[in-house]
Amino acid sequence: MAPPALLQLAGVTLGFGSAPLLDGVDLVLAAGERLALVGRNGSGKTTLLCLIAGEIAPEAGLRSAAPGTGIATMAQDPDLSAFATLGDFAAAGLAEAEGWRVAMAAEGLGFRPETPVALASGGERRRAALARALAADPDLLLLDEPTNHLDIAAITWLEARLAALRAAVIVISHDRAFLEGVTRGTLWLDRGVLRRREGGFAGFEAWREEVWAAEDLARHKLDRRIRAEARWAVEGISARRRRNQGRLRALAALRAERREALARPGTAALALAAGTVSGRQVIAAEHVAIRLGERTILRDFSIRILRGDRVAVVGPNGAGKTTLLRILAGELAPDRGRIVHGTGLTPARLDQDRAALDPEATLWDVLTGDGAGRVAGAGDQVMVRGQPRHVVGYLRDFLFEEAQARGPVKALSGGEKARLLLARIMARDANLLVLDEPTNDLDLETLELLEEVLADYPGTVLVVSHDRAFIDRIATLTVVLPGDGRAVIHAGGWREAAPSLPVATPESPSRQLRSEAKEQPLAAPRRAALNFSERRRLDHLPGHIASLEQDLGKLSDALGDPSLFAADPRRFQSLTEAVAKAQAALAAAEEEWLDLAAREEAEDAAGA
Repeated sequence: MAPPALLQLAGVTLGFGSAPLLDGVDLVLAAGERLALVGRNGSGKTTLLCLIAGEIAPEAGLRSAAPGTGIATMAQDPDLSAFATLGDFAAAGLAEAEGWRVAMAAEGLGFRPETPVALASGGERRRAALARALAADPDLLLLDEPTNHLDIAAITWLEARLAALRAAVIVISHDRAFLEGVTRGTLWLDRGVLRRREGGFAGFEAWREEVWAAEDLARHKLDRRIRAEARWAVEGISARRRRNQGRLRALAALRAERREALARPGTAALALAAGTVSGRQVIAAEHVAIRLGERTILRDFSIRILRGDRVAVVGPNGAGKTTLLRILAGELAPDRGRIVHGTGLTPARLDQDRAALDPEATLWDVLTGDGAGRVAGAGDQVMVRGQPRHVVGYLRDFLFEEAQARGPVKALSGGEKARLLLARIMARDANLLVLDEPTNDLDLETLELLEEVLADYPGTVLVVSHDRAFIDRIATLTVVLPGDGRAVIHAGGWREAAPSLPVATPESPSRQLRSEAKEQPLAAPRRAALNFSERRRLDHLPGHIASLEQDLGKLSDALGDPSLFAADPRRFQSLTEAVAKAQAALAAAEEEWLDLAAREEAEDAAGA
């Protein structure tokens, strides 16, 4: 028997006085469905979620929900002004006995409920909003970019949590790996039309291309028919003027149909040029160490980055990814060790908080002014990789309308701000790109194009990202920061680096040591050769580590029971302590394995 319907939209139209964002949309949502909602920035995805939630009403058409349907939403910009702490906001509307729901979500998502709202970062506010939506235990859960500001561990936790929910879920996200993991159908909002496809998100791109190919064929046939009818009107109408007025009217109707046919929105004209070629060695980090307060970010990190490398840095929030990026770029000095930059470097940077944009500046000034937009632009020209372009024409390349050119940055959406920063960076002849969370808020098509551009870029790229698919497609080296002062280097992208999060597998560091040994700019300190006991210990450790990982998995599964916190607080506490001990034992075993493996590697190299 089919699951019951929770909500229905019939012929819904909404346009806010302009071209319709929603044009005759029909949708039936059933209990337990898991749907991705995708579309270009500005296509109306967030508006559709608001309409489904009942927060706005359609201009035409019908929205109806089954009686008693509980709906919870996670907004991109939540209003916490009425609450003292993040926990107060997340627990609003819950009975006191259900507070464990917020505690569990806060632990999985990585925020402290006791944090005062006034001191909370934007990312913490969004995580609290997500916790609130999850804790509500609704029949229908609406999530708008839930993975922004989440690290990979939190994203993985969220995937598992959503899989365990009974609720129907609609999620907007640019994170393709996340969508593939949690959804079983796709809603595509394109030029006011909502299309639906059943099946995993992995098939979306092929489906989209099929739809576009069919549109192109239909438009081509319509154009041919119009040309044929127009030729007849010129050559054959004079002899049969009266009886062919109907055919003329049909031609006029065809032309009207062609005018009304909505052309697909273009893709941003992303392009990069490396300008002056840098030296072959771009950055060498030699035994770098740094602490921030009481926390060790790096203990002893060395890497050699060559021209053309695309280096991704991944790890939990707070592990020091942005700090490492700043050290490699020469913006922050390490406590110990040194950074050596190659010759002829011209860097360009994109920050995750979009701090380089003055909210009061116009888009025109951002491109033609002082770089941050705080000084009025010099005329109407912007130099794009050494060639003058009119600022409006260049903005059109990045999908901005002419009317937006003189508008303020603060009026832009998150995706539009990301595109504006990309426009400014791509106007320069930079040969070193430093990108901190560049994929946040980008629509899927712009994200795909950015991947293609970076893959073909002849310069060097340093990037921090939690987007696993993005890392897989662009990275040639991935540096994993587990958060304990280590930094593990892998050749390749996310698939190769994944075993190192949250801790390295026995195999991964060995591969990393072998692949990087020839590239290290400084020889590691000589260490004593392994004795017989240490060799036996090195042989035994992989099995021991695997056993510890298995035990930790069982403990984590038991702790993941959502009813445990309320039903048996003592067992919840004892399991929590057991997990902490298991994690410590695993970390110690792996640290021991890393030391012994490095010594064996050095011994083999010395004997070669």
